[in-house]
Amino acid sequence: MTRGVGFDLCEIARMEKLVEDERFLNRFFTEQEVAFIRSKGRNKAQTMAGIFAAKEALTKALGTGLIFDLREIEVRHTETGQPCYAFSGEAAEKAGNDRFLLSISHDGGMAGAVCICEDTERKG
Repeated sequence: MTRGVGFDLCEIARMEKLVEDERFLNRFFTEQEVAFIRSKGRNKAQTMAGIFAAKEALTKALGTGLIFDLREIEVRHTETGQPCYAFSGEAAEKAGNDRFLLSISHDGGMAGAVCICEDTERKG
């Protein structure tokens, strides 16, 4: 059963200004995310915007807003490139056993992400 849906947009130009800012990167992204962003070359700001939007979309799907450190939400990618989440700390507690579906897209100077939270405990 769907528990929540979250959507967020992030302007890529905003991330272009911050992609080399170590303080910003270390505040909002895990080491693995920073490595992934840097591996994208010319598209690193686009990738960074997508990951940031994905984290914001998740907090909206949970209905919590930003109550925990965004580094506790890690955006990873499967072998086929599909984005997914990994959690730690308070974010892991809040996520519980729920299932999260994630889609990220980029176009026209914007990155967007949709997160669907499915309650795995309730039948419905």
